[in-house]
Amino acid sequence: MSLYTQEIFMSDSEYSTDEPLTKPKLVRQTAQTELDLNRHQANPLKKGLDPKKPTSSGIVAELEPVQKSKKPRSEAQKIAFENNLSETAFFVRKGKNFHLRWFTPDIEMDLCGHATLATAHCILSELKLESEKVIFETLSGELEVSLNNGLYLIDLPRRDPISASLPDEIKNALNVQPKIVLKARDYLLVYENQKEIEDIVINREVFDQININPGGVIVTARGENCDFVSRFFTPQATILEDPVTGSAHCTLTPYWSNEILKKRMNAQQISERKGKLSCELKKDRVEISGKAITYFEGYISL
Repeated sequence: MSLYTQEIFMSDSEYSTDEPLTKPKLVRQTAQTELDLNRHQANPLKKGLDPKKPTSSGIVAELEPVQKSKKPRSEAQKIAFENNLSETAFFVRKGKNFHLRWFTPDIEMDLCGHATLATAHCILSELKLESEKVIFETLSGELEVSLNNGLYLIDLPRRDPISASLPDEIKNALNVQPKIVLKARDYLLVYENQKEIEDIVINREVFDQININPGGVIVTARGENCDFVSRFFTPQATILEDPVTGSAHCTLTPYWSNEILKKRMNAQQISERKGKLSCELKKDRVEISGKAITYFEGYISL
């Protein structure tokens, strides 16, 4: 198993648009196939991966509303930049639910599946919430994560791709060209086989000429030992390739379900660190499941 590390920051304070963060608790965790929490750093461990190659991301609870801040560089964004991980998640409790936001080192994201699972692990397993599910209020609406027999199940929005043309900045950055080009939030590039996905090299100088914030580029094909494989790249980002991208499977799942006529599928994201996901298509939603364990706990100073 490999480590998928995410940092999650949690504060006891309520949201305030003006007040700075209070000292948040830091925890590192490890999760199987899914996410993290509270600096608490949670490492969703991916099944069958090398534990010496953690896939990194993080979680923090911060003090601004779910709506994007008008500030050009919020304190949350500064923390995510210092973490230099794929995602840093911030959560705080509000009534029975939790506000949740996700930041890369560069921007605020509209959705991050693995960081959401890791956050749920922190809340349910570390903070001992007396419930078997957590509901998050996010920029992508309400997201529910349930825990059953040690398995975390996250309910995500379905994002069907439609036919699209490929911008020259992306086309010219690819050493292997796709056979099909589609787009939802992210560009979805379909290839002939898994070997082509493995061989893809991005010319970053060309790739970074386009900004598709907050989206990225998914490359995918049928898998040799699973239903489908993928990789995920983001132009103009500190971290070019995301190790495992839960939100990309909001688009991959409906696409491949239609292609291979299956509702339940096993997927692999074949980045250097790799990750396995169990995906199921349910009408207008996508479910992704996995496990998580706590890896590290500590504090940061602001």
